[in-house]
Amino acid sequence: MTVEGIVLVVLFAATLVVFGFVVRMLIRTLLLGKPQGGFGDPLRRFWSVIVHVAGQARVLSQPAGLGHFLIFWGFIFITLGTIEHMLGMIIPGFSYTAIFGSAVAGWISLLQDLLALLVLFAIIYSLYRRFIIRPVRLKIDDPAARNEAVFILSLIFILILLMYCIKAIGIVEGTIDESYAPVSRIVSGLFEGRDIDLGLMESVFAWIHHLIIFFFLLYVPFSKHIHILGAIPNIYLRNLGPMGTLSRMDFEDETADKFGNSELRDFTWKQLLDLYACTECGRCQAACPAFLTDKPLSPFRMIHRMRGHLTDERKRLLNSAGDDIEGTPIIPETVTEDEIWACTTCGACMQECPPFIEHVQKIVDLRRYLVMTESRFPSEMQPVFKNMEVNYNPWSMGYSTRADWAEGLDIPLASEKKEFDVLFWVGCSGSFDARGQNISRALSSLLKKAEVDFAILGTEEICCGETARRMGNEYLAQTLIEANIETMKKYSFNRILTFCPHGLNTFRVEYPQFGFERPVIHHSEFLLELVREGRLPAGAVEIKKGAYHDSCYLGRYNDIIDQPRELIKMIDGVSLSEFGRHGKRSFCCGAGGGRMWMEEDIGKRINEERVDESLELGVGDIFTACPFCLTMFEDGLKSRNIENIKVLDIAELMVEAYSAE
Repeated sequence: MTVEGIVLVVLFAATLVVFGFVVRMLIRTLLLGKPQGGFGDPLRRFWSVIVHVAGQARVLSQPAGLGHFLIFWGFIFITLGTIEHMLGMIIPGFSYTAIFGSAVAGWISLLQDLLALLVLFAIIYSLYRRFIIRPVRLKIDDPAARNEAVFILSLIFILILLMYCIKAIGIVEGTIDESYAPVSRIVSGLFEGRDIDLGLMESVFAWIHHLIIFFFLLYVPFSKHIHILGAIPNIYLRNLGPMGTLSRMDFEDETADKFGNSELRDFTWKQLLDLYACTECGRCQAACPAFLTDKPLSPFRMIHRMRGHLTDERKRLLNSAGDDIEGTPIIPETVTEDEIWACTTCGACMQECPPFIEHVQKIVDLRRYLVMTESRFPSEMQPVFKNMEVNYNPWSMGYSTRADWAEGLDIPLASEKKEFDVLFWVGCSGSFDARGQNISRALSSLLKKAEVDFAILGTEEICCGETARRMGNEYLAQTLIEANIETMKKYSFNRILTFCPHGLNTFRVEYPQFGFERPVIHHSEFLLELVREGRLPAGAVEIKKGAYHDSCYLGRYNDIIDQPRELIKMIDGVSLSEFGRHGKRSFCCGAGGGRMWMEEDIGKRINEERVDESLELGVGDIFTACPFCLTMFEDGLKSRNIENIKVLDIAELMVEAYSAE
């Protein structure tokens, strides 16, 4: 081994030792969080890493992701070249050609040459987008973050230039086959015929290149590129179940001195790993309805600041003698209350996030602390909680009137039938809101027309608990959930039918946490099933041009996207258009996460933003499959003084189709 090789080995070993200590410190920091398990199914997790790391699936879901894809794979092949060159300095005569043969080594060299050129163009375009075009997701009001991004991109740019120079000199000296290095061949013209010591120059370029790599290795854990370390394990350990599932709190834990999360140690270690995984791509904020309507919340800024908070806490907590040291509160210095309450829990941020960060659970955990420990929440929520406690619904209406909407309709009650096929869960909106009641009546008439064996709980039904849970009142939510479970256990039925996506998601995803599982179906799926079976005719209407709005909890959370559209298209006379933002990327109506019951006095109203989109589309009617969405659209149209656009639930549309026949 040459002296140069010995020095390289010593430097590399020292770098690895320091890197190891840094990684150990990062792991110790994560372990400040609470335990979390449930990471089974290793084969599926491994495949997830292949798809989302090697394949960059979520990154490529948007056109701009191609640049990152090229930089990622370009850096991989640059690293392969670096490894070959470093081993060649340590072991004289080492090369990929000697190990793999000239063909394989040649293809590695060719891909390295071509991908590196594409990376150069991607870096130039990335800087152009960041500073000239400045799309929404890159509007980051943090000069340090912007400067760091430029610094990292500049280093990668320099690494590529140095790589080309090293290979070019190799071509001139005859050690590299120029037929597998077309770009390097062009660069070699700079060195041909020069009266310079090519060996010395190559050594200088190589040392600069390798020292930058060593620097990178030590710099990454303290930079925005910590996601290189955090993203892969975060993707492997991601939630494989339904998106946005909230954790169940244990109120029988006598050691708990508070409810909810107020400091970083209250989160699980996996939630803290989320902070390391953030790529700072800004896709979450570009999809966030709160951010896009000028609310204080940016999911990106929230995660970014929480990671900064974790960095600040690291030394203080790790160097403390024990767990007695009090953590620094997250609220309001790191995350403000306005940010926490601006969230609609629509899940758009999580849908777009390449490393699968779960923003909503963190926000709900912070809400839980504010509501259950501090009793600090928007004043509009007080009567909502009170109504749920007293009348078991968010409206200020007595629970005894819950089934009044069904008077004279001969709707069967569960208490009378005991056994039936379908439990029609009417929900609070369907029981107490005038427009919701109309949907209840419409759906009931369709069920009777199709001779479905169904029943309702009537006054036995109480709020499903979804709204209370997402507003942070977990104790109230669990009280409602457990009471409903006891009621439903009294009857024999096969599945639950609901027209509220929030109820659908709660029964399907969260009631199993409490030991109750039944198949749950949304009315868009069920009505389509009835039409396909010939139990219901699709019907026809006069020519009607409309657009279907995807509810967040129906499309994004439960992947029910095609069924409502297929059902609508079966109705003769309906011409269906699409919003610019639809399907899993639909824009929120603004009612989720309890926002239905809160004033929206910051920025533009979210429902008005969505209504404006429908006006630009020029639709005649708006079709919905969620009572919250329907209400928000109607309110938005009223605020715009629009009277010629009708908002219809798909059940109402079908009833209208029969009436027109």
